Amino acid sequence: MSLSFLPRPTVRPGATTLTPLDPVPVTDDQRRVAHMAASLLLGYPDNETAAAAQEVRAAVGSLPEPVRDRLDRLATTLVEGEPEALRADYVATFDLKRKCSMYLSYYTAGDTRRRGMALVRFVEAYRAAGWETTGSELPDYLPTVLELSARSGPDGACIAGVLLASHREGIEVLRAALAATASPWTAGVEAVCLTLPAVDARTLSRITELVTGGPPAELVGLAGFGDDDQGGPAWT
Repeated sequence: MSLSFLPRPTVRPGATTLTPLDPVPVTDDQRRVAHMAASLLLGYPDNETAAAAQEVRAAVGSLPEPVRDRLDRLATTLVEGEPEALRADYVATFDLKRKCSMYLSYYTAGDTRRRGMALVRFVEAYRAAGWETTGSELPDYLPTVLELSARSGPDGACIAGVLLASHREGIEVLRAALAATASPWTAGVEAVCLTLPAVDARTLSRITELVTGGPPAELVGLAGFGDDDQGGPAWT
């Protein structure tokens, strides 16, 4: 039976995709510095983050210019910006917009039963690297994965690299969504993308699918993995 009469999937009006960034050559040490800086800068902009941003500005000087400039730009915003405005913007961006989720498995598993298994795999990956997840954040929280990449030995950094690579489509959807709103946090995610391998054709196709249709949406509870409130019902 021919289905040629059906329209081809297209990006919905208002949906945004970006051309993938060309990776910048970095050493292992430079990648660790960049990922630690991004991990700190992408956190909630409280006083501790502002203090860390001061240190980031001093630490990124040896990084390649495209990476350094983006991290320095975000750090400067966090240091010089009005704290309450930054916090309100952060909540409005990352807590209320699904395309701006910091939780990597959300993009591929959505609110489905598969999400629970994806989170278990993150926990197992951390344990393989010699880490135990603690605190209130889910294990797929991007800043936590970046910290694993930055603070682990070669084996742990390799595991973190696999986690980032296998969820690259989510990182790229996040980057596109942030860029569409001219968010200052775009610079931090771009800096991470510049240190990762180039996006292949299959991943690029999956990015377009996610921007068009969103993640799976079978609503289930995720008790035991922390607070997973990603905001309103729309894929926005």
